[in-house]
Amino acid sequence: MKARPAFSTFPIKLSSVLFALVVGVAWVTALPARADDRPRADDVRKLREEGKILPMEEILARSRTAQPGQVVEVELERGGNRYTYEVKLIDDANRVHKLELDAATGEVLSRKTR
Repeated sequence: MKARPAFSTFPIKLSSVLFALVVGVAWVTALPARADDRPRADDVRKLREEGKILPMEEILARSRTAQPGQVVEVELERGGNRYTYEVKLIDDANRVHKLELDAATGEVLSRKTR
């Protein structure tokens, strides 16, 4: 019996990989935008000018009052009709604190420590 050359399976494998790649890209680009996507910079500016969210300086001050530490990350997120700031701080004992604040009022909605 004659053995098949090793390269004969190459076109099949390559075409399978290319097909999977094309389907994957098509699937990702077809996804609708999620309701909790982060707003863009121009959206943030507009929300601030309309008074729908507090200025960053105030959010940082409220975060540090609620949890002393060094701010290492801040994200503005939208969930439904509500905007929230997620603020991560590191305290003197190197614990990471994650605060969620209402973007309109500055009220601390939740906190986690790890």
